[in-house]
Amino acid sequence: MAGDEEVTAPDQHRPTNLRAARIGGVLVTLILLAMSIGNHEGNVENIWLIGLAALLVAIMVGDWLLRRNGLRS
Repeated sequence: MAGDEEVTAPDQHRPTNLRAARIGGVLVTLILLAMSIGNHEGNVENIWLIGLAALLVAIMVGDWLLRRNGLRS
């Protein structure tokens, strides 16, 4: 139950492995783009796949820029 759990501050948790997160983001982007090549008809699927891949790349670039400029730890 919640009463038995240890109370910790957010800064006490292990930080995220940024290298693994970036590699995962690139792999997911490549998989999304590879999924657009297939035997489906119409372009609605392609639009969603490419749009989601572009959104993921934009998030990764934004995170990189913020960390480079010291606005995010």
